[in-house]
Amino acid sequence: METRRLQMLAELARRGSMRAVAEATGTTTSTVSQQVAALAQEMGTALIEPHGRRVRLTPAGRRLAEHAVTILAAVEAAQRDLSPDAPPTGTVRVAGFATAIRAQLLPIIGNLSTSHPQLSILVREHEPTEALQLLANDEADLALTYDYNLAPAEPDPAVVITPLWTAPWGLGVPDHAARPSVPGAPEVFRRFRTADWIGNSRNPGDETVIRTLASMAGFTPHLTHQADSLDLVQGMIAAGMGVGLLPMGTSTLPGVQLVPLTAPDVVLRAFAVARRGRDSWPPLALLTDLIIRQSARSA
Repeated sequence: METRRLQMLAELARRGSMRAVAEATGTTTSTVSQQVAALAQEMGTALIEPHGRRVRLTPAGRRLAEHAVTILAAVEAAQRDLSPDAPPTGTVRVAGFATAIRAQLLPIIGNLSTSHPQLSILVREHEPTEALQLLANDEADLALTYDYNLAPAEPDPAVVITPLWTAPWGLGVPDHAARPSVPGAPEVFRRFRTADWIGNSRNPGDETVIRTLASMAGFTPHLTHQADSLDLVQGMIAAGMGVGLLPMGTSTLPGVQLVPLTAPDVVLRAFAVARRGRDSWPPLALLTDLIIRQSARSA
């Protein structure tokens, strides 16, 4: 059903003649007649009937004209709401990993309730693979994800990826096993070739990095334990259960020491990801911009 035809019918109900509708819409009486006739054929019922030398709406025509006013108003409201110049309103569904939510998203949500009271944020904590799947299924509007420079994510032409921040990672080891720093991540790994290795239970990127550096060091790592929580990874290391990747600069538990990894460096890269074509939606564009600014402040 074309909204232009509904507009012609609504104008006819208001102005009473084809000529008046033509003058108001900048068209011809023939065009108005054709549009109303096409609408009648589409609806399967007569919408106008002769009335002297003019026409008038049938009962069905009057009823449809009432609906037309409501429909056209809804379409106009939707156009205003989706316009790039419209004030952001609605709900933005965000799926992302805990660090990004905690550091970049939570600090801005409180301010949004004051600056944009008609905008709400729905938050779900997920690892990158899970968040991207929700995005693909239209169950999320924005995904906060990460990969590693040594385990880059596969490019997807269906999404728009905005870099947020990077962070160096090191190797968490038991205090008693730490030694003076040596050049080269492969040499660091070689020192722990007989150790058990702790991977991420929900993201294969950690395991890819571990296997890549272990291969450069000439051995196959014994990957045993898995944990998603960085605190739990530290707890396992402190308990002597193995070694694992941790972000540099993090506060370590007693019994845990961080060894830097360089040449090659291990770098986590965080991103904001949206489906292509939806990134310009005002609420999403605003939130992404605020996250980018918060990331710059936190860097």
